[in-house]
Amino acid sequence: MRFLLGVVIGVLLVPALVLGWFRYGHAPVAVGDSPLPQEKLITSVPLEARIDREMPQNPPVQADETTFVAGAHLYNDHCAVCHGFHGKPAAIAAHMFPSAPQLWEKHRNSDVIGVSDDPPGETYWKTANGIRLTGMPAFKDLLSETEMWQVSLLLANADKPLPPEAVEIVRGEQPAANNAPVQGTPAAPAKKQ
Repeated sequence: MRFLLGVVIGVLLVPALVLGWFRYGHAPVAVGDSPLPQEKLITSVPLEARIDREMPQNPPVQADETTFVAGAHLYNDHCAVCHGFHGKPAAIAAHMFPSAPQLWEKHRNSDVIGVSDDPPGETYWKTANGIRLTGMPAFKDLLSETEMWQVSLLLANADKPLPPEAVEIVRGEQPAANNAPVQGTPAAPAKKQ
């Protein structure tokens, strides 16, 4: 009987305590707070599973000079504020949780630059859909499919030689394109209301 009473109390009391902990503001929700135990596991496992299930496999855009230059302009206009330029990390990134990855920097102890080791379809999925609770917005209502692929293919090739004009842009040496379409790049569709 005592065992059964212990199980009932455990089943009711533990969830009530956890709910109270959250309800009365004791959970770590500020950027400077320590993460919850197993927080990364809890968030990354379903994210990776969904991306693996939904990411497109074949880009409908060629990975060529026109794509890279157009992608660099889009990166400059929409991504650099959080993800930085080549050799110029974004100051805002360190004040985010999780911090925004610097997409033009090498990983520690590796020659991988940014997300160049990810399939382009994975970067496309993240660009289109965003990632909850990270600050990464969804661009599917802001950019066309072609534009999202241009940025994704540029980042997939960040560890390879790029056209000089694209390199100049991703170093932050050219002014923003002010959302003007790049030659050969369709204009972004109007934002859905």
